[in-house]
Amino acid sequence: MFSAAKDAMASRAAQAYLNNRIARYGRLQELRIDSRARTMEGTCLLDGERTPITIQVERYEISERDGAKYLTMHRCRCARPWLQNLLRDFVEGRSVELPAWAAAAL
Repeated sequence: MFSAAKDAMASRAAQAYLNNRIARYGRLQELRIDSRARTMEGTCLLDGERTPITIQVERYEISERDGAKYLTMHRCRCARPWLQNLLRDFVEGRSVELPAWAAAAL
């Protein structure tokens, strides 16, 4: 029960944060994080697309280096081939430093 509430709060905070980061490309309409299963699913409406696109992260991990926490996403899935290729080339396996609040939530 506590995990679901924590995940819901983390999802809302991460959605607001990510919408600021991707505003130039579109809008993240919904984000669901499952910290127990280490999965994420987001639905976004990207500029130029007529319908929302769902992106699934089948596994993520949190690591720590030099006092900072990093998020690494693995096995990202999407129905749009162009976006699937983009995820493989620029997202999967790459570590991104997390803001302190996000590191605590995940």
